[in-house]
Amino acid sequence: MNRRKKITQILTKKAKKANAKNQMSNKPRYVSKADREKMENSESDNAAVAESL
Repeated sequence: MNRRKKITQILTKKAKKANAKNQMSNKPRYVSKADREKMENSESDNAAVAESL
């Protein structure tokens, strides 16, 4: 592999990685089990307060 080809390969690989990093994914963001439990507890607390009003 000649030097020019190798340099262009490296640069295109770098550009592809940068482009892939900037793309938005359709996957939902990960929420840890503890955080999910906290959110669930806070929602149930809010529901209890709303029912009492």
